[in-house]
Amino acid sequence: MGVTDPAGPVMDRDEVDRALARLGAEHEAIETSLLALQDHAGRRLLEGAQLTGITKERWAAAEASITLLWAYFDAYTDALRSAQAIRSRRRWSSREDLVELTELLRGESVTVAGSTTAAANAPTLLSAPGKLSRQFSLATLVDLMNELYATSLDMVVAADAVWSALPARIDLLAAELQRTRTLAHSVGVRPGEHPSGDDLERITRTLTALREQVISDPLAYWVPAQGSSAPGGGRPDTTVYDREARALEEVRREIDAVLTVRQDAEQRLVKLRDVLSRADRTLAEARNARGEVLAKIAATEVPVVSGPPTVLQEQLATAAEYRRHAQWHRLSPLLESLEQKAEDELLRARESLTAVTAPLAVRAELRGRLDAYKAKVARLGYAEDPFLIERYDAARRMLWSAPCDLRVAEQAVLRYQQAAAEVLGAPRVPPQGGPQDRRGETS
Repeated sequence: MGVTDPAGPVMDRDEVDRALARLGAEHEAIETSLLALQDHAGRRLLEGAQLTGITKERWAAAEASITLLWAYFDAYTDALRSAQAIRSRRRWSSREDLVELTELLRGESVTVAGSTTAAANAPTLLSAPGKLSRQFSLATLVDLMNELYATSLDMVVAADAVWSALPARIDLLAAELQRTRTLAHSVGVRPGEHPSGDDLERITRTLTALREQVISDPLAYWVPAQGSSAPGGGRPDTTVYDREARALEEVRREIDAVLTVRQDAEQRLVKLRDVLSRADRTLAEARNARGEVLAKIAATEVPVVSGPPTVLQEQLATAAEYRRHAQWHRLSPLLESLEQKAEDELLRARESLTAVTAPLAVRAELRGRLDAYKAKVARLGYAEDPFLIERYDAARRMLWSAPCDLRVAEQAVLRYQQAAAEVLGAPRVPPQGGPQDRRGETS
């Protein structure tokens, strides 16, 4: 191989045969890949779709790349066949044949005609300015075809992945949305009347627009994988879809709550009436008790008892009206509010009764303490002691007279308690000042 040319040293027959075998295998692999790309479902969808945005731009470039791919492949095929024809002339190729084969297999001997449109849409493969053809070696041509194939397949696979994932999921969510809207309307959750009704309308508009955008511009919803060079590396962007799916789930929970209200509304209304009725009865009892305290207890502060709040009864009537007219979406929040207010009202009524009857409770405690000490004295044999009888009668008259002065009565009970302790020889009971200390020995 002493003779050289621009393609390098002249190849011998073995080198030629090995090169032809390798190029033949590459030709078969490239042809298989091109046919697979040609039949790819994503490519067929792209050809028939009304594209917009980034997908439209990238598909125009991909179409030009695919056109160039076939042009390069045809040129590659022609060059390979020419080389195979030269090699098949003779069993033992002549030197002239080997020189020609060397030029064909290693030199820039392949001319590919291009077009201005293809060059404009495939910027990585630009020809020299003003030229519509270019010379390549077979090795360079293979590299260019691999590059074109990878970029074209990446675009096709990405679009197909988005179309395969998002529209079907959007359709399923839209079907669920339609069922939810029908159910919502049946319980009165409608746009303009309930926030969830407005949410359903917004979700409907968003899903409709999302589907249209996904169909016309799928690459706008594609997230390439970081650091991946494989064609189609990435995933569909489901951010908008996921957000609307969560919003629909929240609406469904709200509607379930409204449905629950429809099922147990009457029971809850009956319970509300009962709680408010108990609160009213407790307040009435507190007002009666206040009159009794004012009549029986002297020199004490008795809190005023307010009447039942009419606003709760009005809201209860409104709730019953909502139930009669099946306005469940309005009844639901009103019942929740009323239930809390009714419990608060019952608690307030009980506190009022406790505060009003506190003086009577003090008097009852003093009476019990007095009788307990009398029983103790009698059990120990001092029931007839004149001093104790005098002290007991004085305390009893004060506690069983009306109005009763609790301060004076408590001091009388304490004096009896101290007298009993002296008679029984027990330690003297220390003085206790004021009616607020209502506890003493009871045993």
